Amino acid sequence: MNTALAPAPAPVRALRIGPLEIDVPVVLAPMAGITNTAFRRLCREYGAGLYVSEMITSRALVERNDTTMRLIRHHESETPRSIQLYGVDPATVAEAVRILVAEDHADHIDLNFGCPVPKVTRKGGGAALPWKLGLFGEIVRGAVKAAGDVPLTIKMRKGIDTDHLTYLDAGRIAEDAGVAAVALHARTAAEFYSGTADWSAIAALKQAVTSVPVLGNGDIWSADDAVRMMDETGCDGVVVGRGCLGRPWLFGELATAFGPSTGSGTGLGPAGTGLGPAGTGSGPAETGSGPAGTGPVVDATLGFVADAFRRHAELLVEFFEDEGRGCRDIRKHVAWYFKGYPVGGETRAQLATVSTLAEIDELIATLERDAPYPGAAAEGQRGRAGTPKRPALPERWLESRDLGADASFELAGAELDHSGG
Repeated sequence: MNTALAPAPAPVRALRIGPLEIDVPVVLAPMAGITNTAFRRLCREYGAGLYVSEMITSRALVERNDTTMRLIRHHESETPRSIQLYGVDPATVAEAVRILVAEDHADHIDLNFGCPVPKVTRKGGGAALPWKLGLFGEIVRGAVKAAGDVPLTIKMRKGIDTDHLTYLDAGRIAEDAGVAAVALHARTAAEFYSGTADWSAIAALKQAVTSVPVLGNGDIWSADDAVRMMDETGCDGVVVGRGCLGRPWLFGELATAFGPSTGSGTGLGPAGTGLGPAGTGSGPAETGSGPAGTGPVVDATLGFVADAFRRHAELLVEFFEDEGRGCRDIRKHVAWYFKGYPVGGETRAQLATVSTLAEIDELIATLERDAPYPGAAAEGQRGRAGTPKRPALPERWLESRDLGADASFELAGAELDHSGG
């Protein structure tokens, strides 16, 4: 690498959430069926940051649902431990928080007010809930009180649709309630994951909420995007979701982009190969191009990607304690990992039907390991996008920002009884 052309290193930007200091201002967004212990551990092996569990429903936790109790478990290597809760009833949410704190399950708790999925919003939850300002405030205040010294944050969307925006009011209410940080996915529920995230909303929220960190989420597909979001909006950190699907090493690139890290990342790639986080000097970005501070990126040859895929599968088998189930779960990641790479249709189809780690080993042994990073073909949007749609809401939800007594009673019975989104 020509050091004369290398970008100057960016200043280290730590993120403080209550008593927690996160070495780099990066948070893994909760994603249903994705951000289980296996994926979180894999991401940590490449980089640093705060890694949040997939969404846990308050009712399921209070009722000690077996699946939910497994989802809140963390591997001993995970620190700090972060769990996201969903709920629509203040008493149930507060009780769930008390359980997490009293039984020492988490070092950080996040509340979900951003999920746009119909099965959540039609019950008044997720992105629909902040429309009812009193209910929102009651839930957040109760949760903060129940959390005690454990920092509690919220994640939300801009609102239900462009005519029913909630994020500025909700941000101020949450700040006054004593949350440790506020995160905004800069889309409405109606937009789902379509179009382009409105980063100007993140900047507006940063202006409105001044005493706690504001985190931005939406359309971070690369480390360059993360640096640009922080520069353009003034936000204190970024939340990364779909951009890391099939690219857990993105967290290494982010650690490099935001300066030298002393975080918990091991610096080792999958299975101890020594292929660590970005910045090792072996990456394709040896021209020194890109914004200052972004540094070199991982040398993501096909062999590197295949090793990451194999490591992910191995961790899933350990998480589920069942080789067949772990291999079934890795199938949905095939298209994300090998996007743009010269992997034939037959091999992709076989990878998407594997049942054992041995089958995975046989298939990846046939790949051209030296095939280089394919550039643009592997970049850009990943995961679901969909199209704008009318959000599913409780009957007459938008008629008032207040919640009547009857509606409040109905919400208590509408708590979802399962976790994972």
